[in-house]
Amino acid sequence: MKKHIGLVVKDEAHAIRQADRFEGWLVEKGLTVTRRQSTDPAKKKSQATTVHLPTELFCVFVLGGDGTFLSAVRWIGDCQVPIIGVKFGEVGFLAETTEDRLLEVAETILNNQFTTRPQMRLQVQAYRNGEEITRGSAFNDVVINKGALARLARIRTHIDGQFLTDYRADGLIIATPTGSTAYSLAAGGPIIHPSVPGILITPICPFTLTNRPLMVPDAVTIKIQLAESTSDMMLTCDGQVGLKIDQGDTIVISKSATPVQMITLPDQNYFDVLKAKLRWSGSRV
Repeated sequence: MKKHIGLVVKDEAHAIRQADRFEGWLVEKGLTVTRRQSTDPAKKKSQATTVHLPTELFCVFVLGGDGTFLSAVRWIGDCQVPIIGVKFGEVGFLAETTEDRLLEVAETILNNQFTTRPQMRLQVQAYRNGEEITRGSAFNDVVINKGALARLARIRTHIDGQFLTDYRADGLIIATPTGSTAYSLAAGGPIIHPSVPGILITPICPFTLTNRPLMVPDAVTIKIQLAESTSDMMLTCDGQVGLKIDQGDTIVISKSATPVQMITLPDQNYFDVLKAKLRWSGSRV
């Protein structure tokens, strides 16, 4: 039976050219390829974004940056398809390899010389007047934040039904360990190893300096509400999908039952990758 490969490509000229070559290389090997173009979430969806996920995929290659990878994760949904990022963007924390090694790495994967590491996602549910208005998932983070003209939000937070605090802040980030190197890091949160079982709560520009980032067990359920009416507040998942929220809406966040199956290569070490991407230097005399 021929292997069926998924290919998600950044909407950028260089990535598209490389994807054309890579797709041709895969087809020459007798493989079937389903290709999807990733687009900026702020732009209108093109017809390319409506490509349906095939029922049987061997793996998915993502050619692009972290935004493209997050788009690919949304595409595969709950399907436990192994996925690998190939860095074409600026940072690429989610990429396992770089474009100059694409064919070499692809050969290794096609020969089944790889393992997968399950990395957690978050399940997100929003309720209005007691009725569910949306349900989704996030691989990096769930963010509640205000628009440019909105005042400080008062975000009431409960952990497993126990009141935690009212965050007075520009917003709140609920992140997975994978997402700890994304928006949460920029907001002053710590870096968490992807295999650490926890959920990170990071306030954005808190009014009270004692409101610090907090790590909670991944088994908890987090409930968030706006404690007062605040205009121009948004809930976003992975920066891809947004929902306007207001007082009375309830956001419930918990660990998803379906993780993302990240392909890992034998020669890769998390800390080496982390040091390279954060440009940490060695000791100096």
